[in-house]
Amino acid sequence: MGFNCGIVGLPNVGKSTLFNALTETVSAEAANYPFCTIEPNVGRVPVPDERLDRISGISKSAKTMPTFLEFVDIAGLVRGASKGEGLGNKFLANIREVDAIVMVLRCFEDENITHVEGSIDPVRDAETVMTELLLSDLESLERRIEPIEKRARQGEKEAKQQLAVMEPVLAALREGLPARTVEVSPGKMSIFQQLNLLTAKPILYACNVEEESAADGNSHSQAVAVMAAKEDAASVVVSAAIEAEVSQLGDAEEKAEYLESLGLSEAGLDRVIRAGYKLLKLVTYFTSGPKESRAWTVSEGTTAAPAAGKIHTDFERGFIAAETIAFDDFIECNGEQGAKDTGKMRLEGRDYTVHDADIILFRFNV
Repeated sequence: MGFNCGIVGLPNVGKSTLFNALTETVSAEAANYPFCTIEPNVGRVPVPDERLDRISGISKSAKTMPTFLEFVDIAGLVRGASKGEGLGNKFLANIREVDAIVMVLRCFEDENITHVEGSIDPVRDAETVMTELLLSDLESLERRIEPIEKRARQGEKEAKQQLAVMEPVLAALREGLPARTVEVSPGKMSIFQQLNLLTAKPILYACNVEEESAADGNSHSQAVAVMAAKEDAASVVVSAAIEAEVSQLGDAEEKAEYLESLGLSEAGLDRVIRAGYKLLKLVTYFTSGPKESRAWTVSEGTTAAPAAGKIHTDFERGFIAAETIAFDDFIECNGEQGAKDTGKMRLEGRDYTVHDADIILFRFNV
């Protein structure tokens, strides 16, 4: 699977409660005091996709297997983390390992739950977290750039290439701008990615609101949405309290009835999961037959041969062709045979770019 989102935030914002509900576990202790999550907890969650259910129904599949995302619950951060305050070093080390950041922001008032800053201001809280990430990146890059500059002056080609990427990033960080705001050409992207900067990671703001605001948000979540739009980031509204209740209910029908009673058409966690999937720029392709219909996760732009390798390395090594049907054609033709009969099945080569919702049968020979 290999794609994960780190759930981060200040202490007591509902981060661990949200993680528990997200993974329907109690592996992350949720308590009203800072640093209750000492080690990162990991949970794999299915990505909701009604298309898979429709495909499986048409194919009369015995099993239906969704694609998954991994969520990592990381210890709460406080001001000064970049200098080792609180659990700063552990926090920064753990977040460096994830592909994207889901930042939980407290957007509810409750005098019974303390806030480390003494008041509720999610935009300020987001800036606190981002400042610590930025300061950590700045220190890291300033330390690493000196030997690169020396080698570049000596005429080393690789060092010159690295320097061409590092200098504009360092300039942005010194201006207080995250690394992801720097335009990097496709040819230099591998160098940029090797820097492994915290502020280069895409961000989703999860606005944790009170139950009454779960459907439409509140003034706090609206302020976060404005901030996210300016940053070209994403935001979603969720009530961790509601999600915790939903996760304890029995079947899907009972959950749907409970959500409906609150005026909600779906769980907030479904929005978080889908937004995380979109944030990581992932697409889904499907395989389907009588035994199983399954969703597979690949990055946007992935070609057919590496996509086949997601199933098994032999599929990529011995790739011959990809028999491909667009989702709409599969539904309209009532399955694979109908698509074949009407000429809607295409034979694609190894360099074909996989599209979201393609139904693919890989032909290979090893």
